[in-house]
Amino acid sequence: MRWLGSVALLAGIAGCGTASEVGVEEPGQATFDVDELTELYLVEFEEPSITRGGTEAVLDLERSAFRSSAANRGLRYRERFTFNRLWNGFSVEVGVADAADLARLQNVKAVFPMVHFEPDGGDDGPGNTSNPEMASAITMTGAATVRQDLGLTGEGVVVAVIDSGIDYDHPDLGNGCFGPGCRVAYGYDFVGDAFNSQNSSSRPVPDPYPDDCGGHGTHVAGIIGASGVITGVAPEATLAGYRVFGCSGSTSADIMIAAMERARNDGARVVNMSIGSPFAWPEYPTAVAADQLVEDGVVVVTSGGNSGTSGLWATGAPGTGKRVIATAAVINLKSTAPTFEVEQTLYSYNQATASALPPSSGSFPLVRTGAAVPESEGCADLPAGALAGKVVLVRRGGCTFHVKALIAQNAGAAAAIIYNNQGGSLSPTVAGTPAITIPVVAISQDLGDALNAAIGQGANTLNWSQQVISTPADGANMIASYSSYGMTAELDLKPDIAAPGEYIWSTYPLELGGYSSQGGTSMASPHVAGTVALLLQGRSGIPAWQVRDVLQNSAVPVAFRENVASGLPDHTFRQGAGMVRIDRAIASTVFVTPGKLSLGEDLPAPHAVTLHLQNVGDTEQTYTVSHLDAPSATGNHFTPTKLITNFATVTPATPTVTVPAGGTADLEVAISSNPAMPEGTLYGGYVVLTPQTPPAHGDGVLRIPFAGYKGDYQLIPTIDPNNNGYPWLARHSGSSDANGRPIFTNQPNGGTFSSFSGTDLPYVVAFINHSPRKLILDVFEATTQKPWGRAREVDYVFQNAAATDYSYYSWNGTTTLNKKSVKVPNGRYIIKMKLLRALGDENNPAHWDNWTSPVITINRP
Repeated sequence: MRWLGSVALLAGIAGCGTASEVGVEEPGQATFDVDELTELYLVEFEEPSITRGGTEAVLDLERSAFRSSAANRGLRYRERFTFNRLWNGFSVEVGVADAADLARLQNVKAVFPMVHFEPDGGDDGPGNTSNPEMASAITMTGAATVRQDLGLTGEGVVVAVIDSGIDYDHPDLGNGCFGPGCRVAYGYDFVGDAFNSQNSSSRPVPDPYPDDCGGHGTHVAGIIGASGVITGVAPEATLAGYRVFGCSGSTSADIMIAAMERARNDGARVVNMSIGSPFAWPEYPTAVAADQLVEDGVVVVTSGGNSGTSGLWATGAPGTGKRVIATAAVINLKSTAPTFEVEQTLYSYNQATASALPPSSGSFPLVRTGAAVPESEGCADLPAGALAGKVVLVRRGGCTFHVKALIAQNAGAAAAIIYNNQGGSLSPTVAGTPAITIPVVAISQDLGDALNAAIGQGANTLNWSQQVISTPADGANMIASYSSYGMTAELDLKPDIAAPGEYIWSTYPLELGGYSSQGGTSMASPHVAGTVALLLQGRSGIPAWQVRDVLQNSAVPVAFRENVASGLPDHTFRQGAGMVRIDRAIASTVFVTPGKLSLGEDLPAPHAVTLHLQNVGDTEQTYTVSHLDAPSATGNHFTPTKLITNFATVTPATPTVTVPAGGTADLEVAISSNPAMPEGTLYGGYVVLTPQTPPAHGDGVLRIPFAGYKGDYQLIPTIDPNNNGYPWLARHSGSSDANGRPIFTNQPNGGTFSSFSGTDLPYVVAFINHSPRKLILDVFEATTQKPWGRAREVDYVFQNAAATDYSYYSWNGTTTLNKKSVKVPNGRYIIKMKLLRALGDENNPAHWDNWTSPVITINRP
């Protein structure tokens, strides 16, 4: 078997599992010392899941064999969750020194490090009742049209929301009703309020009621199906809420899979997951489980990710699933926000995440900490009581938002206003220790400069307001800057489609204000999920696997925001097929499969593709075949250069294609990169089918997005020194950074290890520049080069997301040699690391990157 995934994530302090967590009678029940480092893994077994033909009896035998094998080895572990329907395996917690032994146990096919998942959205602040943003957003997607003209509301379709829960006490989401017959008819809380997967002492505390104290899930649910002050995309869809987040923080992959299985068992026809872990392979378990949901007849819609500033390849799991609909975020037509008033001027603001709720009335003295410059203002401690009872204006910069808010709070401020030091809106978080207990709001640079000037001219009173204002949004109907680029590491075109995701006003937990404006691909995904509910109501016979194709065929590409004057649409690997349009999807009687074309890397000849057209109408349709150019991207994939010349060539076999009524037709198309395009370029465009006889409504145009890679994909190296001299042979320092990552000490001259436990454990630390298909750690005697076996073999490794990131792999002093576990004796050794480049040939030495460690001296007592 093999290890798969990215860095092994430290779980820290361990505890006992419970039957409610794992759903099995006799799980591993190991306990660990409070200072003992542990890791979390997903263990996959050999047999296929039930969805793919496995049987419960055989799967139970596999688990029993694993437990017996673990007991024979003396492996200490704690089972968390067990799975059989969508993915065959379970999740475990194990000591760092024993982690490598998981791969050697009976019936184990693969071992994946547990990945933490965050909601793909940001809080722009609570406010009072107003609905202009949802109204403009559903106009952009055509949902308003099909509701008004066709009466489609999502009635009879169960849409599951796997998120932070749903506030079903909200009048727009059930008014206190939960259970059969209610708007939120199904659900479960897998975690409890205090859970945060990145907190080593946090344990899930499940209960039957998926209420929401974080807000994200309620906002998502409102976009899908609110009915009241807010009207969602599908206001009569039945909602199901599966809570996988606590009041704040992250969740883990095993909890997400458990929620998917429960949603399927509860009869969901659509599952929305506005959640992601970036740079993920399609083989990661959450993506595989999501794919199997689709195979089981459930449409899965996810956020594409908010890693747009991290460059190419950033789409996250589960959105990387091959059958999943991953969504990009488009800027809404309008921006709506709550306000405060100074000198009869209204200032719109966003509430900072993790701050207290701003009041909706009341007057307070208004002061500022200093002039507009320097940016470090507000970063120095103030005397106690210096801001007592006052609202203070402070400029962004010089220190973290939490530090600025804490200084104001400690000085007695009633609230703090942080204004941006650059163009655009600002949605900060003030999460940290100690907690911020005063309201903290953020305003734009323009508003901040104006307010600062007003204070300078004598303004000294701020009035909190109940008024919400709506203004035209900058960049409306274009991709938001944070929306992630694709493709996947396997060159699959992602994201798949786009929807409104920025400046979305929707429901929020009542105790957090009732309504809120949020932005992110988290908000785009439920627009598509609600759209799917409308489609399933309007075309009840459409299979789950075909839904994505139908939506992609009828989508409309949005303009390239970085160069609007070019007249080009944005990258296909940034927006997929374009803006979802349910009105066009319902009106169309011709569907094209596949709905997207993932060309892969260049071939000696053009890519020959076949498009299959199906006409479900009673009229013959003839289309003229053309194509639409789109920008490409090249150079450093973290900061790519955008190109708007030298486009791909698209050559159809025939200039037209005719599809008979109730029949089918095939269209052959050849696509090739431009010879003038630089090597190492991601390129794309659209095959366009224009009807010769326009329909009664709309233009009837069908588009199929494509993307490919110019050149030899295996020239992208998997590792890079990244200004730190990586890879390292390293020790764990015993401490972690502010993000919870372990801090390592480089051992450039080698190191001696005796106990192989705690901090006396060797690690390989590396910066993963691009996702390796395989990573191998082999051990050799330092002088003679005698092989001593394999320490690790890891498949489907995640690329690091930022220049400050790193991946790490421990070695416990044992290897696998000739299919046996070997305790390597005292002596001097080296580790040779090999990494197979994405889509590389294992038999081609040029497709491997190699590194040899300094000498590791084993000196056990």
